[in-house]
Amino acid sequence: MGITRNHHHSPDLTTTKKLKYNHYDYEEDDTCTGFALTLGDFINPMLPTSIVVSDALEPDCPVIYVNKVFESVTGYRADEVLGRNCRFLQYRDSRTQRRHPLVDPVCVSEIRRCLDEGIDFQGELLNFRKDGTPLVNHLKLAPIHDDDGVVTHIIGIQVFTETKIDLNSVSYPVFKETCKNEGDQVAPKSGIVKCTECQEVCGILQLSDEVMAQNILSRLSLRDVASIGSVCRRIRQLTKNEHVRKMVCQNAWGREVTGALEHITKKLGWGRLARELTTLEAVCWKKLRVSGAVEPSRCNFSACAAGNRLVLFGGEGVNMQPMDDTFVLNLDAVNPQWRQVTVKSAPPGRWGHTLSCLNGSWLVVFGGCGKQGLLNDVFVLDLDAKQPTWIEVFGGGPPPPRSWHSSCTVEGSKLVVSGGCTDAGVLLNDTFLLDLTMEEPMWRELPTSQIPPSRLGHSLSVYGRTKILMFGGLANSGHLRLRSSETYTIDLVDEKPQWRVLECNAFTGVGTQGAVVPPPRLDHVAMSMPCGRVIIFGGSIAGLHSPSQVFLLDPSEEKPSWRILNVPGEAPKYAWGHSTCVVGGTRVLVLGGHTGEEWILNELHELCLASRP
Repeated sequence: MGITRNHHHSPDLTTTKKLKYNHYDYEEDDTCTGFALTLGDFINPMLPTSIVVSDALEPDCPVIYVNKVFESVTGYRADEVLGRNCRFLQYRDSRTQRRHPLVDPVCVSEIRRCLDEGIDFQGELLNFRKDGTPLVNHLKLAPIHDDDGVVTHIIGIQVFTETKIDLNSVSYPVFKETCKNEGDQVAPKSGIVKCTECQEVCGILQLSDEVMAQNILSRLSLRDVASIGSVCRRIRQLTKNEHVRKMVCQNAWGREVTGALEHITKKLGWGRLARELTTLEAVCWKKLRVSGAVEPSRCNFSACAAGNRLVLFGGEGVNMQPMDDTFVLNLDAVNPQWRQVTVKSAPPGRWGHTLSCLNGSWLVVFGGCGKQGLLNDVFVLDLDAKQPTWIEVFGGGPPPPRSWHSSCTVEGSKLVVSGGCTDAGVLLNDTFLLDLTMEEPMWRELPTSQIPPSRLGHSLSVYGRTKILMFGGLANSGHLRLRSSETYTIDLVDEKPQWRVLECNAFTGVGTQGAVVPPPRLDHVAMSMPCGRVIIFGGSIAGLHSPSQVFLLDPSEEKPSWRILNVPGEAPKYAWGHSTCVVGGTRVLVLGGHTGEEWILNELHELCLASRP
């Protein structure tokens, strides 16, 4: 455990107050000697739990409280700990002033990042008792905010377990070798090395492996890391290390994306995964069949992925009957099959709605067409709950009712809704945002000076963590409604977010007769790759163009260009955005792609962007 914060004035802990942080309440009371803290499922009451409190307003976050469990487990008395940063637990010898090489630097960097952002951290870290015995610290850090939102204290909840590891096998730093200078010469006959005066060594090579990895290599792009590996053997070995590669990917793609890719890298490795997602050398179409059934039959449903589970909600049944049931397909199962989820309550039946995923297991439904007309309600469901229940979220100032709109989730908790069609058939061009982490969520319209033309059936793709790319749809064009191939972007972190046209250059490949531009379309598939590029295919396309043709765009390039991606394998004949799920950032699963009208949900087509482990 190690904490680093900025220097501010520290308040007096003897006063009675109630401080808030995220989902927990921390109370200080003169009549209490402990801390009233609700920790949910983190603490097992059968295991001794260590409590540490640090002052976030003092330099280096000194410890101001430890409980008896901490003293008994670590062997350190309270008077030896108070006033120090808790990172000393990462030192095997109390006399050393550096972390043990086996302590995961990725975890340490993640702790620092969470504390800098004032958010919770939970993970496992190698620590040591006072006598040098290794321990695994199952750690949860929770920052406490005052009424002004300033982090004043940090509570550390620690469950220690002993571990048997070989402390002599050092996995990090990964490369330590004495370099031979070019001036070293070997006598041909005697074999004696004659050392000449050493040349000046490059300053960067005098840095430790840890500093080079965390402060330099991890901040480079994936391509730059691959290039710099050719400088020398030492840097090449560092760039091959999985810890370094993961840090590079995490800095480039974000923590949420790399977390979703974690299971793939256990066999594939971060280096190979990064290469395949960059070069797309392993991309291919695959066809698979699953069992189970989604009954009664339907169309115009909405589907999304929650982890490795495909979720389907609602749809249009026989005689335009709005459906309200939920089905799940678990791809981790040996024999995946559709099963209906038994929910305690369900939203009103609907079709033409959107279904999105929040933070791994939460689903959110918005809008659509029900029995009584168009809707603008919001319902959320936790798939991992013992009794899944659809819960309505009453957000103030909701958007007008609509269907055939587009939606996406940003930063795992913000729902963005754009466009669609009213009950009178009028196309919409507005954009609304709802932050579902707020105690009382409020809809907020994003007014922009350059509003894209009203449309439905378009796509929203998130890239660069907070940026959204809008493509295509059926849009107003004067007095007409035409399929569109326009591209717009917006960055939600801007003080005043504005939609702007993304001028995309047409890529002309070798041997091509003209420029490559995606034909105008609506109800298509748009997928954001971990590296920020966007893939477009399928939908309702003008002319005789093939819906299985795949287009690729990197919107973060200085001059973005569309490219055609030639994908081997059996592609689906049809692919619709509302019936396509993106799984783990590397798999696109198309449901019922055999015909344009009959939805055969036991037949799936998979676009694989990386090798399957």
